[in-house]
Amino acid sequence: MTGATSAIRQSHGHHETEEEFDNRYVKYFDRPDIDGWEIRKAMNDLTGEDLVPEPRIIISAMKACRRLNDYALAVRYLESTQWKCGSQKKIICPWLLKEIKPTLDELGILTPEEMGYDKPELALKSVYDM
Repeated sequence: MTGATSAIRQSHGHHETEEEFDNRYVKYFDRPDIDGWEIRKAMNDLTGEDLVPEPRIIISAMKACRRLNDYALAVRYLESTQWKCGSQKKIICPWLLKEIKPTLDELGILTPEEMGYDKPELALKSVYDM
C-alpha cells in the first residue's frame, strides 16, 4: 500500500511557479469570509514550507488578522516569519520589515520588538556572562 501512495504523491502533475504560489496565498488570505481556523491553517502550512513568505503574503495575512480582530495571531505570525529567516535573520528581517511596515502602521500592529517581546522579561543572567 505504501508504494501506491508514494506513486500517487509523486505524480500529481502541475508544478506551481513561485508567482502562482504567492498569488494563491494572497488570494486565500484576501477572502472576505475567511475565518480564524482557515487563517491559522494557511499560516501553519506556510511555516512548514522551506521558504520565507514574500512581503505581499505577509501583508495579506496581516489584513486578514485585522479583519477578524485577531491581534495576537498577527504578532505570532510576525514572530514565526522572523524565526523562518534562521541564520539570515539579520539580513532578511530588516528588508521584510521595510516592506511590510507601512501596512503594519496602517493596521495598528506593532512588531514583537516594538512590544519588547524580543527580550525575556524575567530571564536570569547566564552563568557564562558572570
